[in-house]
Amino acid sequence: MEPIIQVNNVTKEFKVLNRSEGLKGSIKDLFSHDYKIVRAVDNVSMDIGQGEIVGYLGPNGAGKSTTIKMMTGVLKPTSGSIICNGVVPYDKRTLNAQNIGVVFGQRSQLWWALPAIESFNILKDIYLVEDKDYKDMLELYSTLVDMDSIMHKPVRQMSLGQRTLCDILASFLHNPPVVFLDEPTIGLDVAMKAKIRELVKMLNKEKNTTVILTTHDMGDVDALCERIVIIDKGKKIYDNDIEHLTGLFGAYRTLSVSLSKNKEILTKEELEQMETSVSNLLREQWPDVDMPVSIEDNEIQILVNEAFTGVVKVINAVQDKYKVYDMHITEISTESVIRKIYDGSKIVK
Repeated sequence: MEPIIQVNNVTKEFKVLNRSEGLKGSIKDLFSHDYKIVRAVDNVSMDIGQGEIVGYLGPNGAGKSTTIKMMTGVLKPTSGSIICNGVVPYDKRTLNAQNIGVVFGQRSQLWWALPAIESFNILKDIYLVEDKDYKDMLELYSTLVDMDSIMHKPVRQMSLGQRTLCDILASFLHNPPVVFLDEPTIGLDVAMKAKIRELVKMLNKEKNTTVILTTHDMGDVDALCERIVIIDKGKKIYDNDIEHLTGLFGAYRTLSVSLSKNKEILTKEELEQMETSVSNLLREQWPDVDMPVSIEDNEIQILVNEAFTGVVKVINAVQDKYKVYDMHITEISTESVIRKIYDGSKIVK
């Protein structure tokens, strides 16, 4: 089956002015031709199939938003090509816009002063949705979320979570083959995040919609994505499923130890002192092994790479110097894996 999205050797460069400092420099810049070329996306390729939910991840400034803007037709690549649902998005922007749904963070596509249902009616006419298809979609929505509590409320009176929920519903309203979700759960509480993740999952399942998700919330990734693509400094550094990614770091375990009796709350200074002391101890014992130490939930957490030393040996070393009141060992989380990749701890393929 042919992929619904094909990104082939895409590069995007921007010409950026080398700015001067001060008032005189600002005036000088008005007439300056001193530019530099910044490569935001560097030779990225990927194929995405119908019905996939793909997490497109990377640190700030990695090139995620630039890639999405090219996929949606907002920007044109400097070189390479993109085909989205059989259309070159930046050459046929209007046609492409009819075949995609988009949610960009907190930028709402709903009319501020109107109830959500009125915005939906307007979008129905804009996208030329048939009456029966529109009715069927609203009925589907009502089975997934409590429509009555929000659909007749003006958008300006909605909470951020309710507005995001309606924006996501609006993006699926015309039954597009592809939906782009950029930070859909940013700023939301835990309960609303869970509701939105479940909604996206159900709409994807019911309509077989391809979803491209960009987010910094690893909870979104774990809940929705089977495949992730990671970009850093404009280059694609990973394209595979989450299990494969975690497997690359399979030797890592997180050792959490409590050095306070009955988990009594320690001061920030006491915890930082313990963190420094434990770090020094581990460096003395294993000078050639990197074992990051951090503080979380009033515990000292040690990331142990068992390819170099065992967790039991680390436990023994800590117990020889400190009174350990509690401990537990966990597998490395997806968030920790992604963070290590961003930090350059491992090159993945």
